[in-house]
Amino acid sequence: MENQVQNSSFKNKIIYWKHRLRFFRNKYIFTITVFAVFALFLDDNDIFTLFSQNSKLNKIQTDQKIVQQKLIETRYTLKQLSFGSELERFAREEKLFKKDNEDIFILSYE
Repeated sequence: MENQVQNSSFKNKIIYWKHRLRFFRNKYIFTITVFAVFALFLDDNDIFTLFSQNSKLNKIQTDQKIVQQKLIETRYTLKQLSFGSELERFAREEKLFKKDNEDIFILSYE
């Protein structure tokens, strides 16, 4: 009796999987499915690698825009420094340079 219950359960599982896998009897559908699984998950350029590379590309493009903006600001500053008075002002304000006979006091607000 117990053997018969196990046998019927096994038959039910076989019938279940035969019903689920009936599409793979067609060789074209089977081939397309195998190719899709290989291309999406097993290839060197799988879907996960593509998403990862795309996110890295977006980050690099954002960084490139920031660097280009800084480059424009630096070029503007360099152009302004071609004048003698601007060079002294820049050195005093940005780099905290001083003349020999003066003292610098830095005020910081907290």
